[in-house]
Amino acid sequence: MQKKTRFTAVALLAIMLLVIMGSVVAQGDVTITVWSWRTEDEDAYNEIFAVYEAANPGVNVEFVPFVNTDYNNILATGLTGEGGPDVVQLRAYGSLQPLIEAGQLLPLDDLSTLENFTPAILKGSQGIQDGHIYGVPFGVQALGAFYNVGMFEELGVSEPETWEDFIAILDAAAAAGYIPLANPAKDSWMLPILHDAVAAPRYGGPEFEAAVLAGETNFNDPNYVASIAVLQDLQPYLPPDVVGVAYNDARTLFITGLSPIFIGGSFEIGFWQSEAPDMEVGMFMVPPPPDSLAGSFVPSWMDGSYGVNALTDSPEASLALVEWMGTQEFGQLFTDKIHQISPAAGVVSSDPLLAEFAAGMTENPASYLLLVNFRYGDPSGTTVLGNELQRMFLGEVTPEEVAAALQTGMEQWFVPANAE
Repeated sequence: MQKKTRFTAVALLAIMLLVIMGSVVAQGDVTITVWSWRTEDEDAYNEIFAVYEAANPGVNVEFVPFVNTDYNNILATGLTGEGGPDVVQLRAYGSLQPLIEAGQLLPLDDLSTLENFTPAILKGSQGIQDGHIYGVPFGVQALGAFYNVGMFEELGVSEPETWEDFIAILDAAAAAGYIPLANPAKDSWMLPILHDAVAAPRYGGPEFEAAVLAGETNFNDPNYVASIAVLQDLQPYLPPDVVGVAYNDARTLFITGLSPIFIGGSFEIGFWQSEAPDMEVGMFMVPPPPDSLAGSFVPSWMDGSYGVNALTDSPEASLALVEWMGTQEFGQLFTDKIHQISPAAGVVSSDPLLAEFAAGMTENPASYLLLVNFRYGDPSGTTVLGNELQRMFLGEVTPEEVAAALQTGMEQWFVPANAE
C-alpha cells in the first residue's frame, strides 16, 4: 500500500512536470519576427504585440526595428534568403512595387479585415500590375499647419479663416522679430509637403488629380504653375537662406519659440509632445490662396502597411498576425500608443490634435498628389518637385520652369488613362 501511494505521488509529479513543460514549450511554439523602420516606437509596439500574445498562447512576436535610412537596403537583403523577417513593415504606393515585382510578398486578398479599409487607403498597398493587396495598412498621414498657441496669443492673432488672415499673421510675426514659417528646404522631401499643404486649393485638389491621371491636363496647366508661384510668394516668410535650413533645424525653430508656425504632417505630433511637452500646439488648414479653384484641403496618404515575407517559415501564424493588424483593436492601440492616425474603421483618437487632423482629412479630403500617384517610376514626382523648388528658392528657375521640369520627368514613365 505504501509503495502504491509513493508510485502515485511520483506519477502525479511527473504528469505535473509534463504539463508545465508542455505549457512552456507551447509559449514558444511560434516566434513571428516583425521588421520595421520605427526605432522610436519600439516600446509602444512591444506593448501592442503583448496584447496579441496574451490572446494567442503559443505565439511570440519579436519586433525588430532598424534605422529608417538603412531600412530599405536591409529589407531588400532580408527578403532574399534565410534569417529574414516573417512580417515586414512596407512602404506605400510606388515604393512598394519592387518587392511585389520580385515576388517577395504573399498576396493578402483573402484577409477578412481588409474590409475595414477604404479602396483609397488600400491603393497604397496594391500591386499596380496585378491588383492584389500585399499589405494591411497601419497608418495615415495628413497635412496642415501647426501653430504655437502661446505665440499666437502674444501676437494677438487667431486661426486664419482667409488667405488675408494668414498673411496678416505672417506679417505680425515678422514685425515682432520672429521667423513666420519655420519650414526647411535643405531636405527637399519637405517641399512637396509644403506645396500641397498650402497650394492644393489653387490647382484644384482632387479635380486636378482626376484630370491629370486621365490625361485631360498635365503639370504645365496654368493653375498648377500658379500653385507653385504661391510658394515663391511665401519665400520671404521662410527662414533666411532656407535652402540651407535642414528639417531638424526647422523643427527646432518651432519648438524653441523662434517661429510660430510649422507646416507639415500629422507625424510630427509625437515629436512636439516628446520634445516640447509644455508647448500648447494647435492646428489649422491653410486657407485657399487667391484665385483658388477649391476650398481648403487636408491632403493625406496611406503611410505604410504590414505584409508577409513569401519565404516565411510560419505563413499561417504570420497571416493571422497581419489579419489582426487590420482590426479596430490594433488600430486603436496604434493610435493611442504611437499617436498617429489609424485608417481602420471605428478607431477614434483621444488626442485632440490628432483627432482634428483626422476630422479635417475626412471632411476636406485630398490626396498628397505626387506621393500617391507619381512614385511608380523613375524619377519620382516628389523628387523632381522637391529639387526644382530648391532651385526656385535659389532664384535659378521660375514657377513655369519648375512645372515644365516636373512634366518632363513624369513623361519618362507615366502613361495617362486616355493613352492606355
